Amino acid sequence: MQLLSINLGQERTVNTGKQVEKTGIFKLPAEGPVEVTTLGLVGDCIKDQKNHGGPDQAVYVYGEADYAWWSAELGQTLAPGTFGDNLTISNLESALMQIGDRLQVGAVLLEVTAPRIPCATLAARMEDPQFVKKFRAAERPGAYCRVIQTGHIAAGDPVTHTAYPDETITVGEMFRAWYAPPTDETSLRHFLASPMAIRSRKRFGKLLADVASS
Repeated sequence: MQLLSINLGQERTVNTGKQVEKTGIFKLPAEGPVEVTTLGLVGDCIKDQKNHGGPDQAVYVYGEADYAWWSAELGQTLAPGTFGDNLTISNLESALMQIGDRLQVGAVLLEVTAPRIPCATLAARMEDPQFVKKFRAAERPGAYCRVIQTGHIAAGDPVTHTAYPDETITVGEMFRAWYAPPTDETSLRHFLASPMAIRSRKRFGKLLADVASS
């Protein structure tokens, strides 16, 4: 595996159909090394900090295989960063990764924490009001990661994947469960055993509490 592109966003304005908002989803490939901190890539713009960014969702990764699928589906070549991904990686299919898997990207170590959930901003970026539904149906969400080891990275760096050794779920399973969550305590506890992002843990933790009290 190899780091194909590092993508940084600059603040732009989009009309989501309901409101005009500022966003950092428009990302372009960076030239030269980029520093990665526990809060993400230096120079990257994150405006919606309620749903994106933070220590548990510091870096968004998308796979070459996912891009190839979308390019065929949409009938056009999509450039790295189109989906707001910070890192575009070869030989990676995001839904197959597990929560807790680690990616050694050059000097930087990442840990997978959550799938990306599509929103109106993504639809506006793709200039397609139906794109949220299309992104959900495709089940190629990409993966958010926390940064375990900081450092500098550059396009062309080798990427090594290490599977999480304990009980966990795949990115694809978590993505589907966001829309149709488990309704039994055993399944929810299985989900929560994984080292998922805090935003996701709050959501599934509340579901577990509701099931346990019913």
